[in-house]
Amino acid sequence: MVLLIMWEAFETLVLPRRVSRRLRLTRGYYRLLWGIWSRIGTNHPGQKRENYLSVFAPLSLILLLGFWVAGSIVGFALIKWGLNAPYAPIGPASFPTHLYVSTTTFVTLGLGDLAPTSSAGRVITGIEAAAGFAFLALSISYLPVLYGSFSRREVQISMLDQWAGSPPSAVELLRRASTKGTLASVDTLLADWEHWTSELLESHLSYPVLAYFRSQHEQESWLAALTTILDTCSLVLAGIDEISGWQAWRTFAIARHAVVDLTEVLRVPPVQPGSDRLDAADAERLQALLAASGVHLDSDALERLLPLRRKYEPYVHALSHRVQMQLPSFLPSEGAIDDWERSAWTLPS
Repeated sequence: MVLLIMWEAFETLVLPRRVSRRLRLTRGYYRLLWGIWSRIGTNHPGQKRENYLSVFAPLSLILLLGFWVAGSIVGFALIKWGLNAPYAPIGPASFPTHLYVSTTTFVTLGLGDLAPTSSAGRVITGIEAAAGFAFLALSISYLPVLYGSFSRREVQISMLDQWAGSPPSAVELLRRASTKGTLASVDTLLADWEHWTSELLESHLSYPVLAYFRSQHEQESWLAALTTILDTCSLVLAGIDEISGWQAWRTFAIARHAVVDLTEVLRVPPVQPGSDRLDAADAERLQALLAASGVHLDSDALERLLPLRRKYEPYVHALSHRVQMQLPSFLPSEGAIDDWERSAWTLPS
């Protein structure tokens, strides 16, 4: 029990790469707990549901650390009990006494009212004290790294609001850039998101729990932002000449790499979407909206778009189902208001 927990903690807190082993205690813990958490509570979509789901990631992290601590304490107590290690001044002890001593040792409390008198008991007590101190140090260093990765992820997501609306959409992103006469600026945007996606890939493979951390606003999420960038790159590659196709391809490649690897880490196979995110009617509206803003797609562009969508849509749909985050549409929502324009206060006219 002790070795299993310590190895799981090492893989989760220290090892900076994806763990390919199928049977993992931590992975099973998250699958079970998320399955229960996502099925209870309010089922109505909206801010209440988002607030409820947003509690899961930080709470599950605290519970996991507590689970590791409790399991280690019980494991060391069982070792001492099995060795029948005596303590001064009482001699041989019962299991509850071993559990009490193990608790004070692991958390480095060191009350000193009971002390091991055998050589084996002293060795195990020393190992447990060292393990408890190391576990405390790793936990303290782990949280800043985790929340630092979360903050860097959210900064870029918040900036997408001005570009692509709330919720974001690829057509709205291109339309806004074109109507302002700065369609070429999308090159810089895609370059920034190429870097952002590579960071997301690295951090979420090392710390998969980050996938469950939700954004501050209801209509924003890392999955919606990533899907919007994939949609935008697909449209550019399908036939928008004013934007660098080479930059769009690089960003598309790393973004597709990210969604594929994340489905593998979260153990969710790709699924075919139940409904088309861009049916015939939406495709006509897409062309009309882009044409009205000065972005023209030829008649074969939508045919070239389809194979690009097939490369990533089954994966983003699988991730959407697992983490309970909605996917954005290609088209802007009717009457949508950007998050930066919203306020809980009504300003005087």
